[in-house]
Amino acid sequence: MTYAAPSAPDKPEEACGVFGILAPGEAVAKLTYFGLFALQHRGQESAGIAVLDGDRLTMHKDMGLVSQVFDEALLNELQGQLAVGHTRYSTTGSSRKVNAQPVVSRTRLGPVVLAHNGNLVNAAQLREELLAREHTLLATTDSEEIVHAIGEAVDDGKGWVEGTVHALKRCRGAFSLVIGTPAGLMGTRDANGVRPLVIGTLKGRYVLASETCALSIIGAKYLRDVEPGELVFITESGLESHHWAKPEPRMCIFEMIYFARPDSRVNAESLYTYRERLGEILAQEAPVEADVVIPVPDSGTPAAIGYARASGILFQQGLIKNHYVGRTFIQPTQTMREAGIKMKLNPLPDVIEGKRIVIVDDSIVRGTTSRKIVQALRDSGAREVHMRISSPPVTHPCFYGIDTDSQDQLIAATKSVDEIARHIEVDSLAYLSVEGMLKATRTDGQGFCTACFTGDYPIPIPDAIRRTKLVLEKTAAS
Repeated sequence: MTYAAPSAPDKPEEACGVFGILAPGEAVAKLTYFGLFALQHRGQESAGIAVLDGDRLTMHKDMGLVSQVFDEALLNELQGQLAVGHTRYSTTGSSRKVNAQPVVSRTRLGPVVLAHNGNLVNAAQLREELLAREHTLLATTDSEEIVHAIGEAVDDGKGWVEGTVHALKRCRGAFSLVIGTPAGLMGTRDANGVRPLVIGTLKGRYVLASETCALSIIGAKYLRDVEPGELVFITESGLESHHWAKPEPRMCIFEMIYFARPDSRVNAESLYTYRERLGEILAQEAPVEADVVIPVPDSGTPAAIGYARASGILFQQGLIKNHYVGRTFIQPTQTMREAGIKMKLNPLPDVIEGKRIVIVDDSIVRGTTSRKIVQALRDSGAREVHMRISSPPVTHPCFYGIDTDSQDQLIAATKSVDEIARHIEVDSLAYLSVEGMLKATRTDGQGFCTACFTGDYPIPIPDAIRRTKLVLEKTAAS
């Protein structure tokens, strides 16, 4: 009755978290630190903060969690009026210190620093263009390419806003950016708004962040989202809005299902509430006779509560999560593996034994984790195990800033629902429908990217990149 962390992740890995603030007289580095702390779930590989005081730039970034990269002494050295912060999970560029953000370019108007959440699909082309103009690119990230494209436009005679817009129009893909300059703070999203970015206010000052949870932690109030195709320029005089591209909203639906924190707000409600509705609709679509509903903590908890409420089946916590595992480079010994060390989830036999269990999770990607959880439930005496997933089958990889396996590694791309059920050894398995997922948004359902479930990519993917992940598409074509 064990569940040990798999050697490869069985969830899509998080996007990145970005944060920015212009607040003369405030401890902007510390405010950014706490903002990044709230966004830690979006990336655990590296973290960084850059502070500008006019033309003077001070920055610190390193590999590790926010709390590992910064301490009180370091934050006290980061003095200025404007700060830009980033917490990273790598999607473009390897996991190395040189790829940590924010990234910097030096221009005729002073330094520009940038934090990026997303992924460019034309990164290779943009890199070639920059190298042809003798830019020195030290990292391997598309983020560095964007900041150099801005720097190039500024050095060619454009101002900060004009130069940034010029650079953005060279970029294709998903990007939410926070950009610091000596003249002020900028925030922007691509025309589809795939990745989130919100605006808050704090004592009359403006704050930019990936999610509203990063505003709440510092006492800032949510003002509005940065709109798709909009650039906001924040100075001591206030906030200017520039619409540089026609908006065609396609926000990543997985942000709502899984990535964003449940206390973050989208469409005037917390994502916890949305995820409860996913579970309610799932119970209507896929009922089953059972004694208890339990979640895979923590991401499956709201949907499990919704499922239990709609079905009338008792909700209980049958798996206890160790919240302090984090990312570790210390692997268990072979003896510990053989003994089945409970590194992350530990079942409660007195809740499970002799019961017909409905286990609710937000997604299945590779299937390895689900199979181990089911085995742990059976070892704890479950009489039946029925799995319910509060999203549709993940059949396609993401190219827009979420790190997913190639298509042949996505279990739903190669197996039917019945075959997956046999593979993970459950008595029954059911997924939420695409229609149910969109219905739960209480919108017309048109403003979301659902490519990982449907293969309908809103931003065209170059063939050379498609072939790296859509391997089944290539096999079928041949």
